[in-house]
Amino acid sequence: MITCFIRYEIDPYKKDAFIEYARNWGQAIPRCGADLVGYFAPHEGSVSTAYGIYHLPDLASYEAYRARLASDPLGQENYQFAQREKFILREERQFLKIASKPHSKPHAGPHSERIKP
Repeated sequence: MITCFIRYEIDPYKKDAFIEYARNWGQAIPRCGADLVGYFAPHEGSVSTAYGIYHLPDLASYEAYRARLASDPLGQENYQFAQREKFILREERQFLKIASKPHSKPHAGPHSERIKP
């Protein structure tokens, strides 16, 4: 399994356009075969950094997914929307593999106990 991390530098005055873009990918990406974790828009701190994160089995699957996304009507519309509105100033992709597996079970500390009536 690989995870694609997309880091965007967006125009902070066009954050609403990025959110619309992200919502469109929320429909198109899963339909085209990737396991979308989500798109993340600025909230606190940086006003111009946003992220998109999704999983795929391997790089060959990524190439097939990209081809499907490029021919998807909503995918095409979303690409054109971003080009027309120019809210993305920079985009970087990284492919990573999880290194922390196996994960341990959550710690049963004092904050995880149920309150009894």
